[in-house]
Amino acid sequence: KPSLPLLWAQDVDEQVETLVIEMHPVLKAFVCGSISGTCSTLLFQPLDLLKTRLQTLQPAVNGSGRAGMVTLLFRVVRTESILGLWKGVSPSFARCIPGVGIYFSTLYMMKQKFLMDRSPTALESVFLGATARAVSGICMLPVTVVKTRYESGRFGYGSVYGALKNIYQTEGARGMFSGLTATLLRDAPFSGIYLMFYTQTKNLTPQGKAEYQLDPVLVPLLNFGCGIFAGILASLATQPADVIKTHMQLSPQKYHRTSQAIAFIYKDFGLVGFFRGGVPRALRRTLMAAMAWTVYEQMMEKMGLKS
Repeated sequence: KPSLPLLWAQDVDEQVETLVIEMHPVLKAFVCGSISGTCSTLLFQPLDLLKTRLQTLQPAVNGSGRAGMVTLLFRVVRTESILGLWKGVSPSFARCIPGVGIYFSTLYMMKQKFLMDRSPTALESVFLGATARAVSGICMLPVTVVKTRYESGRFGYGSVYGALKNIYQTEGARGMFSGLTATLLRDAPFSGIYLMFYTQTKNLTPQGKAEYQLDPVLVPLLNFGCGIFAGILASLATQPADVIKTHMQLSPQKYHRTSQAIAFIYKDFGLVGFFRGGVPRALRRTLMAAMAWTVYEQMMEKMGLKS
């Protein structure tokens, strides 16, 4: 005879299963996206921290003392411990868990409305990816500002809520949405370009051809490979906008317009300054996006939905 705790556990499992089945498809896409965002954020946060630190390093007067990614990695571990690499993970979670969920649910909703179960063309992929990311980016920008400041090591915020309250009291709504233009110029094109390369690359693989029956075990690996390729190309194309966004969010009093930040970066660092922190960002964005899409598509398939 089953014990009472076992019966309770079975009852909870059945209730959860019923809840998942009855969920609206858009809500399912949100849940799948949020879970995939949680996994990728936790794994790749150190790369985001290194990217922010590299972008905000002051140039040496005599040109020497330039720190690379590996040097900076050891410096952070030495001065802030190994856990210092995960500084800013709270605002990263606060941004990515709902942010990735909003992105995937918006994307799913637009695909259902405009595509009617057919595969998007290259141009449609750019539009869908960019629009979904713009919606998500605007919703989550105040948390993105907090995340950037946490990672820089220049601000002593105690919590995400405390940081948001402090920014609003001292800088107003302008501070909460600092770097909006640069963020949209970085994130919307990245997602548009990424989705275009991702869908087009998948169409070229055996998975994208109806006559091929691919081993289910290989599907996630193939999706991950397509994601890596798409992420590298999209990261390179949007790196300058990321550098501009970082400078604007760390010093909103200094840069009132995007053009001021561009002029400062070019004056102090030259053209190469627009690609500072490119390696950790490309690694992180590529791996995060590839993992997020792989987990999302696998979860959507388990829920009986086409991603």
